[in-house]
Amino acid sequence: MKDIIGAKPAVSLPAVKWLVVDEESAGQRLDNFLMRHLKGVPKTHVYRIIRSGEVRINKGRCSADSRVEAGDEIRVPPVRISDKVLDKAARPAPAREFPPLLEDEYLLAIDKPAGVAVHGGSGVSFGVIEQLRQARPQARLLELVHRLDRETSGILLVAKKRSALKHLQDQFRERETGKTYLALVQGEWPARLKVIDQPLHKYLLPDGERRVKVTTPDDPDGMRSITLVKVAQRLQGSTLLEVTIKTGRTHQIRVHLASNGHPIAGDDKYGDFEWNKALQKQGLKRMFLHAWRLQFNHPASGERVALQAELPPELQQYVSHVQLPTPSV
Repeated sequence: MKDIIGAKPAVSLPAVKWLVVDEESAGQRLDNFLMRHLKGVPKTHVYRIIRSGEVRINKGRCSADSRVEAGDEIRVPPVRISDKVLDKAARPAPAREFPPLLEDEYLLAIDKPAGVAVHGGSGVSFGVIEQLRQARPQARLLELVHRLDRETSGILLVAKKRSALKHLQDQFRERETGKTYLALVQGEWPARLKVIDQPLHKYLLPDGERRVKVTTPDDPDGMRSITLVKVAQRLQGSTLLEVTIKTGRTHQIRVHLASNGHPIAGDDKYGDFEWNKALQKQGLKRMFLHAWRLQFNHPASGERVALQAELPPELQQYVSHVQLPTPSV
């Protein structure tokens, strides 16, 4: 039996299967190719069946770092699928589309709502990518290019071709993209503070939850992190900021702003909890952080693409509610 990679992977593999490599998967390492297809199979087992010679490329022996080419036939021996994956397959994510900002044969840019994770895991059964795959069963490939926190709304890129995925991820890694967020922070942001260049260190709480903190320049585990800040609007007791990140560290904006004495409104990890309670009574039920603008080079044409996602209604309504009164003439 032969399957084309790009179709939905089987829940279980009770017998030997032969997989035919499609053009989008050409050039991948064999181990990465198999792990994409053998969802639920531990990495250690994938490497074991490769080393044992049970995996073959065109009936010949191969190694984990062998590169697959379009048209190659990959022999896969019987493997066991974890109970977790079997249970997940029995309860698939609900199909859902999201407001598109741009779509072509290479990529999809959506306006992600707050409260939706980008992918399943860490106590979340499913996220944007799982729902999109359910809504588009005919899609050969749908992969996240980057991440947004669950409570952050705004622009999210999804690749529809493996070549586009690599091209776009390279741009994010090499800081060739332009990423600007809108954030509402507590108090009056000082106009002179335009650049935050503070290293960040990730750590775990006793319960295993991830946190990030500003650390010292000599901390070997600290990652240099640069955030540019521009005041967009001064409001009653708060400031709306345009925040551009030059590095894409975990929770970078949230930690940088909070560490400078101006936490983001509604931030339940690094925010002012008493202020957050007051904000909820005023109608702000979520964190005020929105991925507003994104610039990147199109993976096919190379042309510069500039996307913008307007503030969602609940955030725009709050801004209108706390605007400073217009001075009388």
